[in-house]
Amino acid sequence: MDYSTDVVVAGGGPAGLMTGLLLARAGVEVIVLEKHEDFLRDFRGDTIHPATQHLLGRIGLIEEFLARNHSDTPRITLSWQGEEMTLAEFTHLRTSRATMTFMPQWDFLDLLASAAAELPTFRLMRSTRVDSLLRAGRRVSGVSATGPDGPVRIRARLVIGADGRDSTVRELAGLTPQGRAAAMDVLWFRLPKEADRDYAAIQAGAGMIITLDRGAFLQVAHVIPAGDWAGTEGDMVQLRERIATINPRMGRAVEKLQPSDIHLLRVRLERLRRWYTDGLLCIGDAAHAMSPAGGVGVNLAIQDAVAAARLLAPVLRSRAPRPSDLRRVQRRRSLPARLTQRVQRMLQPALLASRDARAPMPWSLRQLRHHPQLARLTGRVVGIGFRPEYEAPEPIR
Repeated sequence: MDYSTDVVVAGGGPAGLMTGLLLARAGVEVIVLEKHEDFLRDFRGDTIHPATQHLLGRIGLIEEFLARNHSDTPRITLSWQGEEMTLAEFTHLRTSRATMTFMPQWDFLDLLASAAAELPTFRLMRSTRVDSLLRAGRRVSGVSATGPDGPVRIRARLVIGADGRDSTVRELAGLTPQGRAAAMDVLWFRLPKEADRDYAAIQAGAGMIITLDRGAFLQVAHVIPAGDWAGTEGDMVQLRERIATINPRMGRAVEKLQPSDIHLLRVRLERLRRWYTDGLLCIGDAAHAMSPAGGVGVNLAIQDAVAAARLLAPVLRSRAPRPSDLRRVQRRRSLPARLTQRVQRMLQPALLASRDARAPMPWSLRQLRHHPQLARLTGRVVGIGFRPEYEAPEPIR
């Protein structure tokens, strides 16, 4: 089956759906390809930052957002061997909602997809995987894909790769990320939720664990040194001992975990030197893979989407963008990505030092303990970022 459109977006995550929504509102024809049938997958970013919520207010989606299941936190706190401190304070931010909000990512993606589906210039094709790029000479002119009914060819003025840290589109275009492996990995697992027990969101002392309340269960992240997990029984014993040291009640819950219950996220901090080639642009994790530290990946990806839509919508309504047009997007967004990755690298020693129960509190946390006003600065970096993007392209009436 053949299609022709202005833009084809590979990836139905936060960056891809936000890009598709904003371009479609601006009168640009968009097809978004999502390789899965639905959005129901565990271990994805659930943090919706103040900057993103401010954007949702600007485009008229904040009321629908708040009508969905969510929880708010005006600050992020950490318990270090029982001592509580504030890591990031959001209440002072001049955004429409000065809070971090937790919402299952499948609900957030469904919100964006539902809003976009109301637009005549938007189409979401699920269960459709990109196989190759179409070319007109050296220029990328679309994609070949496989959908539920067979092969699909889509000609487009622009291909946007928003398909994550293992981007197929990026690889097909010959764009290779640069960087080095992060010093840490993350283990994700589920624990049963007990009605009479409540756990702090972030706990540390012999390691660090982050707990997200999913309603019916708890989703837990545990930071470990990179390459420290092979899924052996010895690894499981050490995991249980560390969790029990941090929180004895949670330690009892992990006794029943098996290696098959653990999902390993290998953290990478890398980015493309060039985000584009003629006819193709990468954004979000496809352009710059982030660490989970601060949960900022979703916010940064959405800001990429806003900038790309604002800068490219006027061009796409009349012609195919030139490399110089795509370069403008990278120039706008590359500095925030680099600065964010630099901050995440600085946070790694503190995250990993917490594995030793006898270790002193890391220097960065001691500074926050002695100077609690610094939590306002970290709140701005985490909650807004280095270059917030609120100006979406004007919708076509």
